[in-house]
Amino acid sequence: MATDEHVEFERKFDVDAGVEVPDLSVLPGVVRVDTPVEVVLSATYFDTPELRLLSRQMTLRRRSGGLDDGWHLKIPMGADQREEVRLPLGTAETPPTELLARVRGVIRDAPVAPAAVLVTRRRIHRLLGDADVVLAEFCNDQVQATTSGESPTVQTWREWELELIEAPDGLFDAADAVLRRPGVRPSAAPSKLARVLGDSLPSRPSWLESADLGAHPDAGELLSAYVAGHLARLEHQDQLLRSGDQEGVHQMRVAARRIRSALSTYAPVLEPGPATELGAELRWLGGVLSEARDAQVLGERLRALVEQLPADLVIGPVLERVSDELRERFRLGRVNADEALDGARYFRLLDRLEAFADRPLFIEAAGTRAARVVPDLIQAELKRLHKRNRAYRAATSGEDQDVALHAVRKAAKRLRYAAESAQPVFRKRATRLAARAEALQELLGEHQDTIVSREALREIAIRAHEAGENAFTFGILHANETHRGAELEHRYPKVLADLPHKNRGRWLRKK
Repeated sequence: MATDEHVEFERKFDVDAGVEVPDLSVLPGVVRVDTPVEVVLSATYFDTPELRLLSRQMTLRRRSGGLDDGWHLKIPMGADQREEVRLPLGTAETPPTELLARVRGVIRDAPVAPAAVLVTRRRIHRLLGDADVVLAEFCNDQVQATTSGESPTVQTWREWELELIEAPDGLFDAADAVLRRPGVRPSAAPSKLARVLGDSLPSRPSWLESADLGAHPDAGELLSAYVAGHLARLEHQDQLLRSGDQEGVHQMRVAARRIRSALSTYAPVLEPGPATELGAELRWLGGVLSEARDAQVLGERLRALVEQLPADLVIGPVLERVSDELRERFRLGRVNADEALDGARYFRLLDRLEAFADRPLFIEAAGTRAARVVPDLIQAELKRLHKRNRAYRAATSGEDQDVALHAVRKAAKRLRYAAESAQPVFRKRATRLAARAEALQELLGEHQDTIVSREALREIAIRAHEAGENAFTFGILHANETHRGAELEHRYPKVLADLPHKNRGRWLRKK
């Protein structure tokens, strides 16, 4: 069933009984206000027993009456802005799987049931501009709400709602000046459901809020803020991926990798068992997401390589062959990722990440000021990187050198993330170190890309030959990637030399 999606811009106001609707025709751009239309809306709101949707300011409802009968899922996108996903009403009394799938990362495998029923008597005033363009809709609502459960409660209140249709955002500020008066105030709740649930309304997870670290955070506070930020990104990218945004695969993988890297870097201030287990599960998630992402990156690289060749060197259906091969790899990767992201193992990983963000398993050392602890933690990452560089220099075969350089790249990535985690305390020095580590990571990342692309080109060339196609172009591409890999390896020592070496972290330690 196809969904109808749009972005909703609205503001709500709590209104005392007896307050009259002001003259809305004075608002800028409004030519006239249409004759109000009265409707009665009945909406059943659904959520998990822990009200996980509401904790993220999301709402899922089945509404009848008015012009927008149907199932509505609302997801916040910022101040005064929400994405609304709609499906036709149908005959089912339970939420459609298409809508539940959009928020599966939030509700996970918890049951979803009615949380409240709201009956709203609504008078709709359409604000019209030139040529009767609908600029906005103003709704004057009288609401009666009944909670579900063993001890239901009933509440009534009055509410105004202004939703922009074709008007610019600036109309909100102008409307505030007209609507604000004694007995009218901005709504204290993000939704009608949030208001009726009152004391049972769940608080917003603390890790979704920006942490105030203060001037001298301890090591535990620094790690907690870093993990919380990337857990929030992981959940956000999960939602984007489930909405069809393919970039979400990559961004989820990056967020998971950053958290895992931080757990490893800050291991000296953590209880070892639980942190190690959590890191292992994050590694599993990264692997689940890597199949689709790697196919995506490889496909983009190979297509770019083909397009850079002179036309007379592209013999046969080269682009078509590359696209067909990588499209299937990506499809299978997405199938595996989608299956995993709807599974209990992933849901329990999210549960554990949230529990860690709320109650990190620190040891006493975590209470030491970050300015004293973190330089040694980052120095350990530098030591790891230089140790892997020595293994590269000791390698005697090209294959062993490639493996060793890939290990250096992983160490550079961990060093970069460690330096980024320290930026709230060490600022420019940490930023400079992170940039240098990133430069090394990027160079070795492309080196690894040449290795992967050469392997893929060889496999694709064999299948092209077996299909009766000319494999000449694939040989040229393979040679070009070999040359590019050698060029990057030649540049490697100079980029490596930009990183600090044996000075026990004094380059970062505050004076």
